[in-house]
Amino acid sequence: MQNNLDLIDKIKSYNRFFNKDTLSKAYEFAVNAHKNQKRKSGDPFVNHPLAVANILSDLRLDSATIVTGLLHDTIEDTKTTYNVVLKEFGKEVADLVDGVTKISALEDKAVDKNKAENFRKLILATSKDIRVLLVKLADRLHNMRTIKAFDSKEKQKRISKETMEVYAPLADRMGMNRIRDELEDLSFDILNSEARDLIKERLNFIKNNREDTFKTISSELIKVLKKNDIEAKITGREKTPFSIWRKMQNKKISLEQLTDIVGFRVLLNNIQDCYKTLGVFHSEFSAIPGKFKDYISTPKINNYKSIHTAVIGPNKQRIEIQIRTFDMHEFAERGIASHWKYKSSEKISALSWKEYDWLKDLVEIIEQGNSPEHYYEFTKLQMFQDNVFCFTPKGAVIKLPKNGTPIDFAYAVHTKIGDTAIGCEINGKKMPLQTNLKNGDMIKIVTSKKVSPSLHWLSTSKTGKARAAIRRYWQNRSDEKSFKKEKIYNSTLLIDLPHKPGMLGEISTLIGINNSNIINVELIKRKSSYLQFSFDIQIKNLKDFTSLISQIKQKNLNFKIIRHKHKKNDFLRKIFENFKRN
Repeated sequence: MQNNLDLIDKIKSYNRFFNKDTLSKAYEFAVNAHKNQKRKSGDPFVNHPLAVANILSDLRLDSATIVTGLLHDTIEDTKTTYNVVLKEFGKEVADLVDGVTKISALEDKAVDKNKAENFRKLILATSKDIRVLLVKLADRLHNMRTIKAFDSKEKQKRISKETMEVYAPLADRMGMNRIRDELEDLSFDILNSEARDLIKERLNFIKNNREDTFKTISSELIKVLKKNDIEAKITGREKTPFSIWRKMQNKKISLEQLTDIVGFRVLLNNIQDCYKTLGVFHSEFSAIPGKFKDYISTPKINNYKSIHTAVIGPNKQRIEIQIRTFDMHEFAERGIASHWKYKSSEKISALSWKEYDWLKDLVEIIEQGNSPEHYYEFTKLQMFQDNVFCFTPKGAVIKLPKNGTPIDFAYAVHTKIGDTAIGCEINGKKMPLQTNLKNGDMIKIVTSKKVSPSLHWLSTSKTGKARAAIRRYWQNRSDEKSFKKEKIYNSTLLIDLPHKPGMLGEISTLIGINNSNIINVELIKRKSSYLQFSFDIQIKNLKDFTSLISQIKQKNLNFKIIRHKHKKNDFLRKIFENFKRN
């Protein structure tokens, strides 16, 4: 069984305010609470909370968070109650343990049908104290490190998929790159072990040559910098098998075509040296077009800062370089955890939390939204996006995801602005509301009280806040109309279906589950590459129809919506109905 002495020494090395007695007490409490419990691997259960506490100490977190790591399973898995933890360790720790417990209680229920609802509860639990999520990430990381102890392959894959879709993006969103990379790679090992093994085999084959190359190039880069009076430290940045695989998929290239399996990090003392180093490298070596990104002047949405470039370096080799200060590097590795400095106390500065306003926005979407699936989907997409910075006419800065639109901008300013938007001016020129915005754009939104948000905006808006507001508006309209007599809408869809068995049945099912009724199906065109079918359908409400269209788009099918061609009798019937109604 592990002990807590190494843990105490580790915490002492960075936190002089740490209370040794409190941690020892928490450790003994965890040992006694879990004394008769074993993990799936057969190891004593207490090894797990101790491992979680060690991960949290690697992040250099405060005493309360690390004590929570030791106690995080006591309320859930033992006879210990909230009141017992409150009495022994105080309200701060008790509330943190309770928050982690509530999240952990969701994991066994994490199937597709309620995954979104579980995500909602996770975010709401986290919103009260972000340290709850930090403990949960450490808990999930250790569980992923030991996941192969589970006999059920299905359970391994379910947990790995959830990790890849929820916990790794959340780690990324908080700037915790090291934890994100490990979570992704451990999940990749379960979800696609064959691909991972092939990549690792290839990496091992070229390892020796890669190490020699790294030393040679590093030495040359140091010489170039010293010649220009720049003191720097250069480290290697070896990509994980998953990051390599993802790049291969995105760029549709083979492993042999990748040139940046090992990258170079240049660590400097200040920002001035960062830009000076960039200038030196670009004057000394040929820069590769399209590979320069300045995340110092315009940080990523998770506040990541660094300069990225690629050059034809020493020995005519193509190399990728990250240039950053030591402080930037610390944030890139530890994310939000880097805000704990322990200069005068263990309390984190309130100013630090401004970087995580995204969490508040997400909570607002969750609390006001009607469909968990929508914000779950949008949040997953948004967490991986870079950002652009735009300005209001009065000079206020609005941060948006990459390719954000004036619609997103309007809703970022205020929901009412978004709901009443009819047009915009970008840098003084009238432009469509669907225009992709760029860094530095000044946006003026034109509004009118006589308009309402268009459902078509859902296909172009990029922020969860905008989409949630649009859906909420139309949901409220739908709820108002639900008190009236149900109205049936008629429409016709022309859809090109590939020559694949089951496609006609798949689309018919899709129409049915979206509460639409198929009146008639007809084969219109027969081509070598596709069959065009006409579907005459009855629609009960526009929300379901919008959902249907969205799902058809996701299948990358060519389609066209046409107005229903009413027959003469239909036309006369509607006139008669209107006459009776009036």
